Amino acid sequence: MNIFGLFEKRVADALGRLAGQGQIPSGLDVSRVVVEPPRDPSHGDLATNAAMVLAKEARMNPRALAELIAADLKDDPRVTRVEIAGPGFINIRLAPQVMHEVLRAAVADTAGFGRSGQGGGTAVNVEYVSANPTGPMHVGHCRGAVFGDALAGLLDFAGYKVTREYYINDAGAQVDVLARSAYLRYKEALGQDIGGIPEGLYPGDYLKPVGERLAKEHGAALLDRPEAEWLPLVREAAINAMMDMIRDDLAVLNIHHDVFFSERSLQLGPDGDQVKELITELRGRDLVYMGRLPPPKGQKDEDWEDREQLLFRATAYGDEVDRPLLKSDGSYTYFASDIAYHRSKFARGFASMIDVWGADHGGYVKRMQAAVRAVTDNQGELDVKLCQLVKLLRGGEPVKMSKRSGDFVTLREVVDEVGRDATRFMMIFRKNDATLDFDLAKVVEQSKDNPVFYVQYAHARCASVFRQAAEAFPGEDFSATQLEKADLAVLGDEAETDLIHRIAQFPRVVEAAAEAHEPHRVAFYLYDLASAYHSLWNKGKDLPQLRFVNLTDKDSTKARLALVHALKGVLASGLAILGVTAPDEMR
Repeated sequence: MNIFGLFEKRVADALGRLAGQGQIPSGLDVSRVVVEPPRDPSHGDLATNAAMVLAKEARMNPRALAELIAADLKDDPRVTRVEIAGPGFINIRLAPQVMHEVLRAAVADTAGFGRSGQGGGTAVNVEYVSANPTGPMHVGHCRGAVFGDALAGLLDFAGYKVTREYYINDAGAQVDVLARSAYLRYKEALGQDIGGIPEGLYPGDYLKPVGERLAKEHGAALLDRPEAEWLPLVREAAINAMMDMIRDDLAVLNIHHDVFFSERSLQLGPDGDQVKELITELRGRDLVYMGRLPPPKGQKDEDWEDREQLLFRATAYGDEVDRPLLKSDGSYTYFASDIAYHRSKFARGFASMIDVWGADHGGYVKRMQAAVRAVTDNQGELDVKLCQLVKLLRGGEPVKMSKRSGDFVTLREVVDEVGRDATRFMMIFRKNDATLDFDLAKVVEQSKDNPVFYVQYAHARCASVFRQAAEAFPGEDFSATQLEKADLAVLGDEAETDLIHRIAQFPRVVEAAAEAHEPHRVAFYLYDLASAYHSLWNKGKDLPQLRFVNLTDKDSTKARLALVHALKGVLASGLAILGVTAPDEMR
């Protein structure tokens, strides 16, 4: 039950009636009309901007339009007061039983409360991580991995049909470097003294097992073969080993992709050379031409060459310059392969695509969005979410690098130290486009300053309330079926009312976060919800009549257990969206 969604429809109905009466123009665009919690709770339960956003189109004074809308809303039996604030904001006060009905809905269906049909089963492809298969996952990958997985969970909860995808970059020069690095470890496994790792190769110890497996499988046979013969064999073995490692690393965070798509398959797969096919299609639509580009301003562009070359008309679809598709040696640019890849997503039924990239790829966004618009004939949509850097600290000091990885801190090291839940929650407890300070010491503190502890502790406290109730009233049925019948009128304290209102906001938070592709909103909401609950808990220490379990008053106990049951369900659902567990006890 989304009370905000219900009243958005109620406001739309009011506007329809006013238009039918000739008091306002018909056909007004209500897409920007929202119903939300007022900034100051003392102003009411709901607030709408309808008059403010429609006044110009309606050619009316905002306050005059607000008065018409308010008059219609006052006739609603669920509404006790409607007031106009400032230039035309409308504040609505609801009868207490309305919010009680929302609470009953949350009690009756804890798993379903907050879910919506917003997505309508729309297929969405969320591509995230997609790290080069050249080594273990590091802490930078961790943020994008958690963000992408939480976003996928959020969209699934909001009614979308989500596919989680990983793009394997197995066709670039970096995998040849990987193969040469693994070949060096192969020599080492055969007993050769390889000395120091040459500059330009991957130095991490994680390649030693790859060399050992190659030595076990091939013996010394590869030593006498030219690079052109051993390179493909070693490359395939190394890529497979790296992808096994990456899958294992992601599994530590409980991240599992539905699709692993190989870049090499775009040219060497069963469907033939899809990049060549793409370029042929673009030629046929006059979307490519031979031209010369000026050098990029202020940033390096690895696809740029000072020559006459085949260019994609990216500017026709919103990009700043046209983009090359072929290198001077006739091979495809990275951009050409990326267009073909996104074209394949559309062909697989995904008109809605979300890519999660590192912040260093920010300059690539416009061209990729332009390409998606072009190859889908403006039927496809690409949203790119950039994840900023993670600064790893311990007690405020930078963390030293890992010997195993060579020059970075691995994802597994972080999870092994602080745990999956702390890693996932804290990686999402900041907007993705802001730099994140991740302090290994702070995320394991048991205090209000540690958000993941504070939220999980709230859920554990909910569970403890039910254990106390079972002890206080042996044999009593405190199931959801019984609790939804409780007399909720006893929940009159302002702290209890505040908590009910916060629970009622959950469906709106989910829909708004899903629409914006911002899962951090759920994390922020959970922290505020937990804070409100802990405040009520502490208030009950001083005021016995507010305690959740009252030995002398079973009716008030049932009402408060209904509140706790609903709260516990929302906390569990919100944590599940983020991929974090909801413990019944803190250990």
